Amino acid sequence: MAKYDFDKIIHERARLLILIYLASSNQQKVSFTDLKENLDMTSGNLSVQLTNLEQAGYIRSQKSFQSKKPVTNVSLTPEGVAALKKYMLEMEALINTFKNLEP
Repeated sequence: MAKYDFDKIIHERARLLILIYLASSNQQKVSFTDLKENLDMTSGNLSVQLTNLEQAGYIRSQKSFQSKKPVTNVSLTPEGVAALKKYMLEMEALINTFKNLEP
């Protein structure tokens, strides 16, 4: 069997969900609140996962104020898109290897 070297940042379930959500969104920027509600994550967990993704260079977060309330918007970086595509190709190769195994 071929050796697979999955990106450990992306391979964690919560971070994978965040990246897929951002990549599939029709909006260029997604709010922290949107992510939290749609991915059913706590604020603390989402914050930690976004920090990990931002440190890896996969997302960019922008903080601002609207009506004196803090707002955080998140977007994928070109590096994040490329890393997610590579991850998905590796996962697809793994799945295809499994499908082709003799019973």
